Amino acid sequence: MKKSYFLVALLLAVACGTKKTNSASVEATTSTDATVEQPATIVDSASEEKVYHGSLTMLSDLIHTKLEVKPDWQKAYLNGVATITAKPHFYPSDSLILDAKGMAINSVKLNGQTLTYTYTNDKLKIKLDKTYTRKDKYTVVIDYVAKPNERTTGGSAAITSDKGLYFINNDGQDKNKMPQIWTQGETEASSVWFPTIDATNQKTSQEIYITVDNKYVTLSNGKLLSSKMNADGTRTDYWKQDLPHAPYLFMMGIGEFKVVKDYYTRKDGSKMDVFYYVEPQWEKYARNIFGKTPEMISYFSKLLNYEYPWDKYHQIVVRDYVSGAMENTGAVVFGDFAYKTDRELLDGTDESTIAHELFHHWFGDLVTCESWANLPLNESFANYSQYLWDEYKYGIEEADLNAESEMKGYMQSAQAQGHHDLIWFDYDDKEEMFDGHSYNKGGRILHMLRNYVGDDAFFTALNKYLTDNQYKSAEFHQLRIAFEQVTGEDLNWFFNQWFLASGHPTLEYTQRTEGNEVVLTVKQKQDIKQFPVFKLPMQVAVVDNQGKHIHNITVTKVEEEFRFPVAGNLVTLIPDYQEMLLAEVKETKPAAQFIQQYYHSTKWRTKNRALTLGVRKIDSLSAKLVLDALKDPFWAIKSTAIGKASRLKDNDKATAIQLIKNLAQNDASSSVRAQAVKFLSDEGVADMLAIYEKALADSSFTVNAAALNGMSESYPEQAMKKAEQLEKDESVSSSMLIAIATMYAKTGNPDKYEFFKTNLMNGKLNGFDALGFLSTFTGYLSGQSVEMADNALEIYTYLEANGGMYTKMFLPQNLHYMSNILQSRISSETTKLEEYKKAKDTANAEKTQAAINQLKAVQAKYAKMIEQ
Repeated sequence: MKKSYFLVALLLAVACGTKKTNSASVEATTSTDATVEQPATIVDSASEEKVYHGSLTMLSDLIHTKLEVKPDWQKAYLNGVATITAKPHFYPSDSLILDAKGMAINSVKLNGQTLTYTYTNDKLKIKLDKTYTRKDKYTVVIDYVAKPNERTTGGSAAITSDKGLYFINNDGQDKNKMPQIWTQGETEASSVWFPTIDATNQKTSQEIYITVDNKYVTLSNGKLLSSKMNADGTRTDYWKQDLPHAPYLFMMGIGEFKVVKDYYTRKDGSKMDVFYYVEPQWEKYARNIFGKTPEMISYFSKLLNYEYPWDKYHQIVVRDYVSGAMENTGAVVFGDFAYKTDRELLDGTDESTIAHELFHHWFGDLVTCESWANLPLNESFANYSQYLWDEYKYGIEEADLNAESEMKGYMQSAQAQGHHDLIWFDYDDKEEMFDGHSYNKGGRILHMLRNYVGDDAFFTALNKYLTDNQYKSAEFHQLRIAFEQVTGEDLNWFFNQWFLASGHPTLEYTQRTEGNEVVLTVKQKQDIKQFPVFKLPMQVAVVDNQGKHIHNITVTKVEEEFRFPVAGNLVTLIPDYQEMLLAEVKETKPAAQFIQQYYHSTKWRTKNRALTLGVRKIDSLSAKLVLDALKDPFWAIKSTAIGKASRLKDNDKATAIQLIKNLAQNDASSSVRAQAVKFLSDEGVADMLAIYEKALADSSFTVNAAALNGMSESYPEQAMKKAEQLEKDESVSSSMLIAIATMYAKTGNPDKYEFFKTNLMNGKLNGFDALGFLSTFTGYLSGQSVEMADNALEIYTYLEANGGMYTKMFLPQNLHYMSNILQSRISSETTKLEEYKKAKDTANAEKTQAAINQLKAVQAKYAKMIEQ
């Protein structure tokens, strides 16, 4: 599963700590006497009880699951028959206990014989007809009705609902949203729509018969083997997957989707279906959104030396999705953020998410973490696949740039929520595993491991791990053993400090020269009572009059010194030259060395840090650095340099402005063009109208938005006229609508209320853009009349019922903000009222009291909506 970093960042402010202690929840398991086991508890030296969340005890094994389902759209029910083949895992058993959440169980049979069962607390406990041994298979048939909307649901920051089965606009009342049904099984919600043992260490093959009206298409795991018309005008689609996978990866999708067909050619020359399921209006964009998928499959198959293992690879975009995307085996679900026009794709794609979900088909689907505590075996690899794809397709600088963002995401997550072990057995809730540790930190750890053992050993070990554990579940020790068997080295030191401990090193680098040597002092400043003293292999680059010299060192102590020879003058010294370490770093050295660091490194992060720290004081050398960086071949370095150019003076500033004008009009990167336009606007550069007009005609909406914002400051009348033209353009992007909204909010024109209302209620805005537009509207509304605030409740009420996941999640914050604005006005008016009363100004006092009463009445409506 891919979480949006954007969403994670927004949630950090309200996230809870991760070291809470609560009572253990009961985990049911199957046994002869239906014994219920609890997670083990451990007690530390401070006598604080902690729960140990290990793997579910496997007393029964799923072998095959056959489902026959038919949705009842009106009731939002799923009528189903589950035929489950199972056996005792090891010990003889006369019972089977299944997870079945919020269902009506009509009957349970075996060989036509009705079985007795109990169904309480979402556990279906079936008494079999006899005691079976591990050599005996049996098949039970369960007739049930899934009622997802009638059960109490939960959710988390990563997966906002555990409803499991979702009927979207099933009554057809929302004309802006195509009716559809989809499922979301992770973590343990597949058991909402079919009975199963909802655990990561279970694997079962599957087949599913889906009966729908003929106008709908369906999607599930495996291959579509047949579509049969029924006498009542419905159609039954038969999907089958012979290879086993975990129940949380089961998937079903139904709707009037268009199916865009693509293919991947395997090594043996056979073609595999790669289809894209989208709403009709997005059909013409589907291939540009997802079209690199076959190339990704080919690249990852070759890289791992393990051919893509499943029947097909289809991707579907759904509405109101409860997370970012989900790696259901061969049937991946994306939220509607993935919908982008060709022009929007110029400013950014979702290739990293596509790669993430695809890589899960080896790490997560083929080999599955055996417990949620081992989730990094799924998510760390999927996270790292984004680096691998960027490195292959766009170069190492692009990969390193995005890796830096991933590392910052982990740092922010850890700061807000606390540190914990990567393999985290004492979490409070399994949903907490979906955080910046399992994803971001884990990906960076794998990068360090790759660097340490080398590419050949790294990918050979991954192949061994996959081959040894294919179609089974695994724990992180099996990953370690695979690496040890390949490299011949005991790697417990690496896995212990990075997988079984918390935190990361905080490093302080200082240097001094002694004769013809430079002495590098490395201090580990992290709290060693809480975090390890890390063993850190790294490279150090020493640049002197004879060139660049690379030295390998290993830091193992709290404080260490390393001596390196210097020929002539020391030009610069660069610790962690490969930029491999997951660490917070403070480096003290002369500004001249930071400047030279830019010229003696090919690493984006090293060059970017040189730009940041080398220009704290502007002189001829640092000014030259900024001007040179404005001509750097990598777009992100140019972006950093644009941000530093405001510090230049006189001729250097004039030179920079000319360079940035050229970037604004001609750079290949839309991000650089947009940032250049913004810089020129912020600097108040004269005679910008021609540049703004060219930028408004740019193919990139990001550049258009930057131009519109800049024009609104210098040429407000032209900007307003252009905005009013753009808002009527049906092809304008969501990001451009936000730019127009931002401009209207800035001017505060009450006549623009209908613009906001239309775009918030017409269903055009998707995902994060819808949230951004909502926030802009609330800012606009805060400066409007109380009557408009009252009218706006119609919009907020609509979004509460029909908005997307992110809109619904953050709607309360918008309502609270408006409530506070109204309270502030009440306080201000109350102060005025007291003054009028003292002055015995009856007329104004009465008007003010009426205004206060009106404000209080509207605020009460907001308070009521917040409470609901």
